[in-house]
Amino acid sequence: MENPEMVDLPEKLKHQLRHRELFLSRQLESLPATHIRGKCSVTLLNETESLKSYLEREDFFFYSLVYDPQQKTLLADKGEIRVGNRYQADITDLLKEGEEDGRDQSKLETKVWEAHNPLTDKQVDQFLVVARSVGTFARALDCSSSVRQPSLHMSAAAASRDITLFHAMDTLHRSVYDVAKAISALVPQGGPVLCRDEMEEWSASEASLFEEALEKYGKDFTDIQQDFLPWKSLTSIIEYYYMWKTTDRYVQQKRLKAAEAESKLKQVYIPNYNKPNPNQISVNSVKAGVVNGAGAPGQSPGAGRACESCYMSSLRILLDILEEIWWLENANPVRWGEARTQPQ
Repeated sequence: MENPEMVDLPEKLKHQLRHRELFLSRQLESLPATHIRGKCSVTLLNETESLKSYLEREDFFFYSLVYDPQQKTLLADKGEIRVGNRYQADITDLLKEGEEDGRDQSKLETKVWEAHNPLTDKQVDQFLVVARSVGTFARALDCSSSVRQPSLHMSAAAASRDITLFHAMDTLHRSVYDVAKAISALVPQGGPVLCRDEMEEWSASEASLFEEALEKYGKDFTDIQQDFLPWKSLTSIIEYYYMWKTTDRYVQQKRLKAAEAESKLKQVYIPNYNKPNPNQISVNSVKAGVVNGAGAPGQSPGAGRACESCYMSSLRILLDILEEIWWLENANPVRWGEARTQPQ
């Protein structure tokens, strides 16, 4: 991890930060659930935050590099945030009133909307309502749209999508904000203009193929195009993906996957740390017992090996028993002798 802020940190914090850094890898490895000891958080290194913020939370780690096990290389992750002087744009001074712009206008962007146009917001909204109505009427005349949107509500909803509004505003801009001229452009002599986006153009079977490909390849749109949708352009697939993410179907799938992942985590059993260790040396296991060079009392050779402290407690118990016998003999020797010589 190379960061200018690391230079000013004390050695102790540098050492702690090095132990908080992880390396992302595409390699998969399965481990037993019994190895789980808790939950931690791993996030991409944010260059706008202070490095000390990663030490304030317990079990909080970060990464900035990705390890490739095949090439054995460490590369920066795609999610790099471009922060710093070298990524900032050079903004020219604002032109004074009457001052000419010396830039080449042909190399600049193309203006698609004039904010200071002669129309009011109410007039623009009314024109957009007319554009939606034209879109609904165009779908009623189109045979393929009648099959995809059999009801009036579905046709009106499709006509209210962004593609219709963008086309209407672009037409109004090209008509120099003349509403009558713009409406005439929306309804030419051949019939009303029909605007469709990728969500409306794709069939149900193509949508199912896309979801299947997305489950297999993720967001690798090149592989999705080659193996599942070769008749679609890459631009069309990417545009459909971002529209698909706004649908209820995507939200339902996301909730279902989150619920499945949560249920799996709840079934993980974390064992207690107090469980006996099978590798621990005990009295009744392993090899021949030796205590201070001699065999342990009551232990046959090869029955086990124990430390000296294990037999110190047994010796203490034996001494207590002998002391009690001595006290009984001296306290009442006659009765103790009779009891000792009494025939069995």
